Amino acid sequence: MNSDKDALALRPSASRGRQKMIKHHPSADILIDFAAGTLPVAQAACVSAHLNYCDCCRGSTEQLQSIGGVLMEQLVPVAVSESVLDSILARLDEPVPLSFIQQRVRHRRVDLPGLLNRIINGDFSQLAWKRVTRSLSVSHLQTGDDQREFALYRIAAGGNIPNHRHGGAEMTLVLEGGFSDELGTYHPGDFVFRDASDVHAPTAIDGEECICLAVLDAPLQFTSWQYRWLNPFLQLQAG
Repeated sequence: MNSDKDALALRPSASRGRQKMIKHHPSADILIDFAAGTLPVAQAACVSAHLNYCDCCRGSTEQLQSIGGVLMEQLVPVAVSESVLDSILARLDEPVPLSFIQQRVRHRRVDLPGLLNRIINGDFSQLAWKRVTRSLSVSHLQTGDDQREFALYRIAAGGNIPNHRHGGAEMTLVLEGGFSDELGTYHPGDFVFRDASDVHAPTAIDGEECICLAVLDAPLQFTSWQYRWLNPFLQLQAG
């Protein structure tokens, strides 16, 4: 192999079922950073949730981690304190994040990634939702990442988020329903990355509301004149 990125050529073929619907994935660079443990906490949580849905990306991540393990074995050992080992052993009893947990959401059952279930600690209806526009509500969650917002975005059926850009990067993972924008249509498990140069107006698919996980390092900036007055109030809710 010429580089670690070549490992992505070894991706297993997509499994059937939910994998069949997933068409949008993290880039090779994002998966490499995730496997190396260098992604910021909030972004890593978003990628981890995507791996619940995507056997393809999970397989790639496992291969990248295996490559990293081989490289680590070639390093010269360095002594560490006993507290480091104690910390690692303590984590063995933590719940496994890469699993699906059945959750009741407004009188129906849905599958939530185990990691999100631990962060939400309830169902969608029990969260504090802040209405931003007629069609958009936001619920901010806590990850401890003081540089990035980690939130659920709920778009009413047939509604949209007004045309906007971001001052930085945005990761989005569809959890329920689906939406479309200028670049495509997205369903549960799809992972979308936008940077500061992108302008879009996500619209929920008719007939059902859309709930997404979003990670931002800068607040939304509405571009249409009807909503620009909201921009000063759209502060980043990191933490």
